[in-house]
This record gives sequence, structure tokens and C-alpha cells, in this order.
Amino acid sequence: MDNANIMELASLAAALLATGAIAGIAAGLLGVGGGIVIVPVLYYVFPLVGVEREVVMHLAVGTSLATIVATGYSSARAHWLRGSVDMDLLKRWWLPISAGVIAGATLAGNLSGGALSLVFGTVALLVSANMVLRKEGSGIADKLPGTPIREMLGAIIGGVSVMMGIGGGTLGVPILTLFSYPIRKAVGTAAAIGLIIAVPGTLSSIYFGYGNPDLPPFSLGYINLLGFTLIIPGSLLMAPVGAKLAHTLPPAKLRLVFAAFLAFTGARMIYSVLAG
Repeated sequence: MDNANIMELASLAAALLATGAIAGIAAGLLGVGGGIVIVPVLYYVFPLVGVEREVVMHLAVGTSLATIVATGYSSARAHWLRGSVDMDLLKRWWLPISAGVIAGATLAGNLSGGALSLVFGTVALLVSANMVLRKEGSGIADKLPGTPIREMLGAIIGGVSVMMGIGGGTLGVPILTLFSYPIRKAVGTAAAIGLIIAVPGTLSSIYFGYGNPDLPPFSLGYINLLGFTLIIPGSLLMAPVGAKLAHTLPPAKLRLVFAAFLAFTGARMIYSVLAG
């Protein structure tokens, strides 16, 4: 391996460690899943170290999903032990969520990187608007709707989340709290949903990306194994730091800062695609 390749790998490793650290701080600070941070950061980091534009978004999504498999189990188990996972809802939702994941993963595997970027950017803008405009504790009903609307909501969460490379929290928590779920139970249930999304999503990322000649070194399909290895420790190490900061900084301002980050990222992704 020549010096240029060594420097490229070293730069990529440093960028991935930083990505994990940023995701960990955001998760601890704001209580959001790492995927909503990991994907946009990788979207900007990968091109800086020579990754081809055509595979950047697929690689960011797949790598993010793989990290959720690794970290999601411990999170879901911790919430389950505290009794904050709605097992009855999971029994009703696992099948429609899985169906949504399979449909979304198949669609994502056949879409261009630009189309995936548009999906992520649009949903990021919607999540940002929800964080800014929705009042704490507001909802539209006192319980989830019945069949088939309830199952459709599960399928939407699964399908959109896998296309974005995120777990269950970004969409699951706002949707559940809209129907008057207590926030702790919504967060715990969404953590378990994240595993239902991430496992088949990771496998599909391997399948659809396998053998692609544009992938960087140490990639298994659309999963960068170097990213998978380095993002997780950075995230786990810095999450307590973010949690500590959360107790010293005003939560309302933190939500605004994160909403601004999502709005900027979403708008930038959409603009980059439309501008060509």
C-alpha cells in the first residue's frame, strides 16, 4: 500500500471517529438516535476522502444501519428492563414494520444516491419543523387508531426509516406522542423498533451494494466496516458527555440548535441534488 492510500485511510479513520463522537454527543444531549446525525455527517465526510459521489448516500445509510444493530440491542434491552417498551404494540407492529422495511430497503437499493438524498432531506426538514412548531405534550388523539391505519403507520415508520438509515426514534417517537403515548414509553418502544428496522436494513445494504467497484476500502456492500468499527466506540464514549451537557444547557435552546442543524442539512442535501 503506497503512502497516498495510507494517508487516505488515516484521514477516513479520523473522520469516522469524529463522526461517532458527534453522534454520541447529540444522542446524549438531545435524546435522538445516532442515525439522524451519522448519515448527514458521513454524507459530507465520505467525499472528502475520495469516495465516489454515486455511492456516498447509500454508504452513509448502510453504515448507519449497521451501527444501530450494534448499539440498538443494549438500548432496547435497557428500556425493556425498565418496563418502558410496549410489547403489545410491538406484537401488532412488528409485521407491518418489517413489511415496510423490506419495501423501503428494496426501493432504496434501486434508487440513485440523489433520490435517497432527497428523501433524507425532505424528512429532515419535516422533523425540524416538528421540533420547532409542536408544543410539548400536544397530540391529536388519546390512543393509536385501529386497523388498518395503525398498521399503515408502522409500515411508514419502517419504510422511511430504512431509506434514511435511522432507527425508530426519529419518526416513532413523534408519531407515538401524537397519539398521547407517555414520552418514556414512546422512547423505549422506538428503541425496540430500531432493531426491527436495522437488522434487515443492514442485510439489504450488504446485498444491494455487494461487488460495487466504486466502494472505498473495507466495505461490505454498502457498509463501510472501518466506519462501523470506529463510529461505535466514539459514540459510546461521548454519549455520557452529551448527557452531562444536557443538564447544564437550556433544553429548549438545544432543541432549536438541533432543529437548525436538521433544517440546514436537509435543505443543503435537497439543494445539492437539484443544483446537479
